[in-house]
Amino acid sequence: MTIWLPVRTSIGVLSQDRRGITVVEFAMVAPVMCIMLLGGFDVAHTLYMDAALQGVVQKAARDSALETGSSQQQQQFIDDTVKENVKALANNADVQIKRRFYRTFTEAAAAKPEDWTDTNGDGICDAGEPYEDANLNNVWDKDGGDQGQGGARDATVYTVTVTYPRMFPIQKFIGGSDTTSVQAVTVLRNQPFGDQQSYGTAKIRNCP
Repeated sequence: MTIWLPVRTSIGVLSQDRRGITVVEFAMVAPVMCIMLLGGFDVAHTLYMDAALQGVVQKAARDSALETGSSQQQQQFIDDTVKENVKALANNADVQIKRRFYRTFTEAAAAKPEDWTDTNGDGICDAGEPYEDANLNNVWDKDGGDQGQGGARDATVYTVTVTYPRMFPIQKFIGGSDTTSVQAVTVLRNQPFGDQQSYGTAKIRNCP
């Protein structure tokens, strides 16, 4: 014989049934927890990569300050050492290395653009505007430096930028780039293995 319970009674019974509630709560919370964990892991890995890169670059700076630091062969050796250490941490990383040299630490820290007359007010040396080529390299330098390691007593800004695929696919959930970048910068002065050369008298040229 079938016994039919009133609808109100059936709802009351179901509302007090706690079986399976843990599974439902976990299904609601788990995605958020996973995303938070992935985000935490991604940030932690980026911080680790940044700290490791800073250490590698600092060592490269010390080696680059040697008298042989101005030679192309020694510079290549230092760059290869940096890349080798970075690849040990992320073998699919893209490593970009840049050197800019200045006459003094003060100039390197300021990184001021070479003086120019900004006739059109766009903040860029262009449209044939006159500028003072202080380092005589025939181009307007927006940071006032010159490309390369420089010579005796010059202050060299050594910059390493590392770009690599994210270790954890957090971007699939929150958007953003699938790569991340870290950068390390250090300034050093080349040893006085010879007299510091002078640029000579600055020349007035025209922007492209």
